[in-house]
Amino acid sequence: TKTADSSSKMKSTVAVFLPVFIATASGFVSSPSTSCAKNHVHKPLFATGVNPQEPSVKVVEDMPDALPPLKNHYYLLRHGQSTANVEGIISSARSLAGSTKHGLTLLGIEQGRDSAPSLIDFIEQDLKDDDTTSTKEVYFYSSPFARAKETAEQCLAGMRANDEVAKRIEELGLKVNKEVMLDDGLMERYFGRLDGTELLTYAYVWPVDMFEPTHTAFDVESVAAVSTRIRSTILDIDSKHDEGGNHIVLTSHADVLQITQVYASGLDNVGKFSQYRFGNGEVRKMGRTVDTLPASIPLQPPERGI
Repeated sequence: TKTADSSSKMKSTVAVFLPVFIATASGFVSSPSTSCAKNHVHKPLFATGVNPQEPSVKVVEDMPDALPPLKNHYYLLRHGQSTANVEGIISSARSLAGSTKHGLTLLGIEQGRDSAPSLIDFIEQDLKDDDTTSTKEVYFYSSPFARAKETAEQCLAGMRANDEVAKRIEELGLKVNKEVMLDDGLMERYFGRLDGTELLTYAYVWPVDMFEPTHTAFDVESVAAVSTRIRSTILDIDSKHDEGGNHIVLTSHADVLQITQVYASGLDNVGKFSQYRFGNGEVRKMGRTVDTLPASIPLQPPERGI
């Protein structure tokens, strides 16, 4: 049955990740930011009040209200392969905003350009579904991290460089705005004491997300906190395009976009976001119902380069 399959998937996920998390929480695996000094006192696993690593990251106690109906169409674009992906490290420090560090690789640039046809496919489908309210204006918003900003720029470049895509844009009557607008609300999920460590340390966080979306283990930004800022960001962007009917691309990062898509769809447990993984340079329409989500995939350990 569907319920049995879901239970089996959850058990498989726990079997893969829980031993690592338990070992870490018990102190057998030290946090990357702590030392092994004899008299070292480990920091508490859960943060309270404000994030002690990054004051700009909010700590919240509950999930936000559901995302209300929006006036515009939204599309989610994950950045292409970055140098951090290749190095196999977590890259979430707020100091990266506006810098060029951890930008796209050559493959990442190609992935950004190759996202253009898929984006136009989604926009064309929206026009077929409801052409009467569309302004046919396309806007790009992006995280200020280099890998996201560069992906948005490469997607725009792909629209111009690909003759077939350019022809489709003309035939559809789309007006693509060339400016990429940066928004801090689209920044990467902050990983606290795990920032700069190997990708495998995601295993300390993602399984716990499924059971407690407000947790801040290792001073990470909780799923609830990401959902809260995404809600605020989308509502703010929607108000800036108050006439409605625009096509808005949000270029961001894997965890942020996965959380966004399941939160926007109304999934009952947003903490399961990691089962709806975005690939590098992948674009999806932001659906508003659970049936718009792709098939869930049991959580697997992260791999270098993606």
